[in-house]
Amino acid sequence: MYTVIGQQAIIVMISHLLFIVITFWALQALNFEKLIRRNHIIQARVLYLIIAVALGVTISNFFLDYFISAKQLGNLFSN
Repeated sequence: MYTVIGQQAIIVMISHLLFIVITFWALQALNFEKLIRRNHIIQARVLYLIIAVALGVTISNFFLDYFISAKQLGNLFSN
């Protein structure tokens, strides 16, 4: 039982990290320079990272919930 919980934890962590990296990469296509005040580069980078983490974890949770629901949907037809 503990190995299953451990495996799920690893899958969730890898999924979150993967989607955070993908989101960080995708956000680089936007031009934030017009929104950033002069001499606030560190604050802008922190905000950029927070946005990437927030979006990445949200997208990861969506896909994880979708796959769990799809897996449980099979139980509806097996009985």
